[in-house]
Order: sequence, then structure tokens, then C-alpha cells
Amino acid sequence: MPYPQPLTPAEKLAEAKQQLSLPRIVVICGSTRFMTEMTEADLRETKAGRIVVKPGCDMKSPHELWSDPVEAEALKVRLDDLHRAKIRLADEALVVGDYIGDSTRAEIAYARSLDKPVRFTHPEVDPGA
Repeated sequence: MPYPQPLTPAEKLAEAKQQLSLPRIVVICGSTRFMTEMTEADLRETKAGRIVVKPGCDMKSPHELWSDPVEAEALKVRLDDLHRAKIRLADEALVVGDYIGDSTRAEIAYARSLDKPVRFTHPEVDPGA
């Protein structure tokens, strides 16, 4: 008689979200050059009843928190790790913008490796199409 397999962490998370009756969670991905478009996407996704997580820092814009180049590089590593955690938390990803750079391409690949659906505001830039 086979024994039931323990749930994976992803399955436990999905079960917890279901038990909490959480709406779908969408992570917004893309170049921070599209922060204005990300804000608009956040508004539309929120209006549609979804929880939205997105990049919280635009390191392309000057700020005292990343004015030191050494600290800025360490911060970028931490922010990349944080964004991958947002992808793991989310039910799907929404890629914003008409340009896909290396970082966004890596986010898309990561989301797809976790079997997360990936939508695009500009489907023609989908590297998997």
C-alpha cells in the first residue's frame, strides 16, 4: 500500500492561499525603465481583483540609498533575490514593456521553470514565442 507523499513547499503555499481565500497574486516583471507602465498595470490588475507585487526600487533613478556604487551593487543582488521570492509567491507573472533585457529574460525563465503562467503587455517580445 503506497504512502501519501508529503506536500512540496509550493503545494503547501498553494493550499494555504486557497484556505485563506486569497485572490490571484500577480508579480509584475520588466525593466524599471517602465516604472510608469508598471504602476498602470498595478492599477488595472488591482481593479480586476488581483493582489499585485512588483519592483519597489528604480535603481536607474538617482537616490541616496544607492548613491555609493559598492552598496548599490550589493543592493541590486538583494533586490534580485527579493524579486525571485515575489515570483515564487505569485500565481502568475505579468511582463510590462516592449523591451526584454537580460534581467527580465531571467525573470521570465524563472517563472516558467516554476510553471507560472506568464502574460505580456506586449506579447511580441515574448522570448518563448
